[in-house]
Order: sequence, then C-alpha cells, then structure tokens
Amino acid sequence: MRAGALRRKTAGARLEAEIRRREEVLRQTFRRYVSPRVADKILEDAQLRDTLLATAELRAHAVVLFADLRGFTSISEQLDPRRVVPLLNEYFSLLTDITFRHEGTVFHMAGDCLMLGFGVPLEQPDSPERSVRAAQEMLRSFSGLARSWKERHDIDAGLGIGINEGDVVAGNVGSSSYMSYTIIGDTVNIAARLCQRARAGEILFSGSLKQSLDAHGMDVGATPLPPLQLRGRSHPIDIFCVPRETRMQVSAPPTAA
Repeated sequence: MRAGALRRKTAGARLEAEIRRREEVLRQTFRRYVSPRVADKILEDAQLRDTLLATAELRAHAVVLFADLRGFTSISEQLDPRRVVPLLNEYFSLLTDITFRHEGTVFHMAGDCLMLGFGVPLEQPDSPERSVRAAQEMLRSFSGLARSWKERHDIDAGLGIGINEGDVVAGNVGSSSYMSYTIIGDTVNIAARLCQRARAGEILFSGSLKQSLDAHGMDVGATPLPPLQLRGRSHPIDIFCVPRETRMQVSAPPTAA
C-alpha cells in the first residue's frame, strides 16, 4: 500500500511538473507575438487560449498596421549580408518593443516588413488610438536609429507606415507540417497598400480609422490626400497622412453646454 501510494504521489508530481513546463512553453510562445501583459491575459482565459491554439477562425474588428523599411534594397547592395542581418535585428527589436508597450500583436515579420494588429486577439476599445501612438513612436525612435546607421555605415534609411481599421479573420494558416497564427482579409490588404504608398517618415491611414479617431476626440493633425483607387475595387478609399514632424495632440470631446 505504501509503495502504491508512493507511485501515485510520484506520478502526480511528474504530471504537475509537466503541466507547469507546458504552460511556461505556451507563455514564452505567446510572448513572441504579444506583450507579456496580453500573454498573461490569454493564458488566464482557457477558452481564448484554446481558440488560439485550435484551427478555428476568430472574426474580429481590429486595426492593422504595416511598417516597412525604406532604402532596404540599397542597404543590401552596399553592405555584406553578414552586416545587414544585425541591422534588421536592431530594426525589428525597436519596432516590436514599441508594439508591446502599446499592447499590439506581431502577426508577421518578413524581409524588412512588419505586420501588427491591435484589438486582436484581445478586444481593445481604444485600438485606433493605440495604433497611431505606436506608429508615431516608431517614427520618432527610428529617426535616431537611422542617424546611427548613417554614422556607422554611411547608409540612408527611412520608415513608412500604413494603418487600416475593419473586420479581419484571425487563425492558424498553413499545412500539417507548418502553421502560423495570422490575420487575413480586405482590411489587411488595404493596410499593406497604404504602407507601400507611404513615404519615409509618413503614416498613411484610411478614412475608417479617421472616423474612429474623430469619434474618440483624438486629433493627430492629419492631412487629407486624394482618394486612393485600389486595383480590383469599384470605389476609391479616403486616405490621410501624418508626417513625422506633426505633433500629435489628443483633445477631449466638447462638453454639452
């Protein structure tokens, strides 16, 4: 009886240790994509955690941000690949740290482009404001990094950002051998196109995001641009621009008299 009790106790301890190990692996995995605070929220919600790990789709209203390095082709031509990789690591480290400070989610990182989401997988009522604040901090911080690159390697680089708001589908996409948790949909495509159009030091965003910012009383000093006609769409979309030099101001909605 004593031997049986000891075996059960040992088995229980092993099971408990394995559960703790898996939870830690899960925690570290989530923290590669989201801030530690958001990761903890996900792990505390068993239903949400299971949804993210399953193949089920999650439909959400979110803000999508694309950030793209300007001058990367020229940098790759001027520098040896062994010198380019450390620069990309500096670049992505800077942007992901800012993303996590604003509780955004990193969904894709490829080449010199970064795709982020706000309001997904966790709902954030202030996701439009978070995205713009994160974008402006990215432009401010990257200007310092670009100066450093100029001094160290005599290269010129810039950062362009595109933001859009709308419905997305989040889920695990891929094959049985490899899957990636990402977001897809027309909202993502438009954000990517806005990023492509943005010049170095600019934030371009859609009319849908502008409406949300206005509704929350947030003035970012945006300048309206000619509507953008996207291939495959019957109507152009309204777009706005915020240069890096523009000072962001948050104004409270007027109170009723």
